[in-house]
Amino acid sequence: MDLMDVMLKRRSVREYEEKEITKEQLNKILQAALLAPTSRNRKPCKFLVVSNKKTLKKLSQCKNTGAQFLEGCNKAVVVISDENIADTWIEDSSIALTYMHLMATNLGLGSCWVQMHLRDKNGSDSEKLVCKALEINNKYRVVGIMALGVAKTIPDSHSLNELDNTKIQFLN
Repeated sequence: MDLMDVMLKRRSVREYEEKEITKEQLNKILQAALLAPTSRNRKPCKFLVVSNKKTLKKLSQCKNTGAQFLEGCNKAVVVISDENIADTWIEDSSIALTYMHLMATNLGLGSCWVQMHLRDKNGSDSEKLVCKALEINNKYRVVGIMALGVAKTIPDSHSLNELDNTKIQFLN
């Protein structure tokens, strides 16, 4: 599969089968995260792999909406970042999450990015709730969590015909 095919096939998958992803698949996804570029190569991100079902359930309850499916995924990768290392921690974390998403697609797995930065649970900051649930030092920030698993169903691929080329402007 070439890169464009992977991009077209990448979809947010929120329902997973009760199957384990392999150690090899997980390692490739984590390698993709570590290969993600960061500003000035500062590498402020760390990647916490969660597979414990009780912990996944806790994470699924860290925001009002859009995280419930974490309870049913096989693994989740929590991306934490030290904002004192790089002021581009949001961008760096986002790129790493994207690389993981694309690698999971390339491997035929389901994945979905769960936003935590700027989200809340009944008025409580979702980032802080994740840090509390995982006993993470408060110096770290959390942009998101990547849910991973064997997809129950995979939505149809996107098509190049869907692209809105009016968003592109060529300047002289």
